[in-house]
Amino acid sequence: MPENGGNPSFPDPTRRLDPAALIAFANLMVGKRLDSTFHALADPTRRAMLARLAEGEKSVSELARGFAMSGTGAAKHLAVLEAAGLVRRRREARRSLCALDADPLAEAALWLRRWHRFESRSAARLRAMLDAAERIA
Repeated sequence: MPENGGNPSFPDPTRRLDPAALIAFANLMVGKRLDSTFHALADPTRRAMLARLAEGEKSVSELARGFAMSGTGAAKHLAVLEAAGLVRRRREARRSLCALDADPLAEAALWLRRWHRFESRSAARLRAMLDAAERIA
């Protein structure tokens, strides 16, 4: 009898995992990270907050400034960004400072790159315009 007493709700710790099961688990974890990244990016306020953080570390009040929302609303947006791993927060005395963590964005870009071959002509024109605007900025 396995060490777990044969309890089907707990895996047998003495049994090696099937490589296919490991790949499926890894895909599930990557999928969950992508889901939270795309969810965080779906909101224009959160995208604007990320753009501010791309300029450097900001306090929570600096990130919330200029948006027509309460402090609680801004905190909820930051919580979504943190849950997606896009923002790291640290304390400095009484201030809470936020910094961008772009790793989830890179992972999402890699995932999106797989679909590049299906790009339409209009999407290709849009990509060219965005690339040109980025070079100007």
